[in-house]
Amino acid sequence: MAVQLNIAVLSLLVLFISIPKAQSTVVDVVANMHAKADGHTDISTPLLNAWKEACASPTRAKIVIPKGTYALSRISLNGPCKSPIELQVMGTILAPANPSAFKEPNWVVFNGVDRLTVSGGGVFDGQGASSWGKNTCAKEKYCAALPINLRFNFVKNAMIQDITTKDSKQFHVNVLGCQNITFQRFTVSAPENSLNTDGIHIGRSNGVKILNSNIKTGDDCVSLGDGSKNVTVQGVTCGPGHGISVGSLGKWKAEEPVSGIFVRDCTISGTMNGVRIKTWPASQPNSATDMHFEGITMNNVANPILIDQEYCPWNQCNLKVPSSVRLSKISFKNIRGTSSTQQAVKIICSRSMPCEGVELANIDLTYKGPEGPALSLCSNVKPKLSGKLNPSACSAKPTGSA
Repeated sequence: MAVQLNIAVLSLLVLFISIPKAQSTVVDVVANMHAKADGHTDISTPLLNAWKEACASPTRAKIVIPKGTYALSRISLNGPCKSPIELQVMGTILAPANPSAFKEPNWVVFNGVDRLTVSGGGVFDGQGASSWGKNTCAKEKYCAALPINLRFNFVKNAMIQDITTKDSKQFHVNVLGCQNITFQRFTVSAPENSLNTDGIHIGRSNGVKILNSNIKTGDDCVSLGDGSKNVTVQGVTCGPGHGISVGSLGKWKAEEPVSGIFVRDCTISGTMNGVRIKTWPASQPNSATDMHFEGITMNNVANPILIDQEYCPWNQCNLKVPSSVRLSKISFKNIRGTSSTQQAVKIICSRSMPCEGVELANIDLTYKGPEGPALSLCSNVKPKLSGKLNPSACSAKPTGSA
């Protein structure tokens, strides 16, 4: 009986081994689709054809853009696809330098794709230097938006790794309506004077991770808009830029709540802000809760710790009416380094709904300037305090506070 059983098991193993494994589909845009790596010839058609072939494959598929320099006018890579799909970018892809070449505010769009990977060590170069002075969106309610380098719309279960976005004309990356998407070893590269070029902006997405990445830009390194849930930012180097921000919140009607934000083990250098939460006064009702900033190193950072519920750039608001965004369950722990402004800690909450559940623990921020040592300012908040606190928590009041 045992011999018969062993023969049966052996037969099954032989059958399993003999079954041919499904072969993955590989499409090379140069070898298979005749794209030209000359930096001038538009590869939008070869790339789109490669995408369509790979997306229709019943087995795992990969599109390869080999090393070289390519010109790309604009492209939308749409799902759903039949199987997992990877875009392996090994070369440098150039956007049109002239912003008038874009009728819509996007350059490369991934839309409705499940099980997406973007990899390869390549570069998406937005060639945005000539556009940065033309963006008036920060000052005007209505404006002609410039194109975003990479858009991920309603993408699920994605890994974006070993990719660089360079010199975008507007935001480098916009994540909208996504679930379970990770950016790993991701690089954002733009100078400090690149206006309105947020590194990675997240909105109405759940389960976003930004890990072990390097972001240098002219605006927020990471910005979290309304509807951001369960977001982890860990091991990120930020600067130059405007820091890592939640918000701004409350400007528009029907904004969604923010919850589950974890910023850990990051280094922020030479930025206009460190870690901050910002909401508009006279705002639409909303809430943001369960937000935690821990293990942050600050190097010559202005406003290293900031909650600003009177966020009012360009005086586009009514400061007499308090913010209606409710903030709660917020912690700042193990944050050390140097501040470039005397106000190292500034927690300005709404008069109509003070912040709840704010915790400060083990804060050590120093300032060396003619005004004196670093200050900690608080308004409409009673934080829980623990560990070493330098500057002493809430030791100063904001100018004009009651």
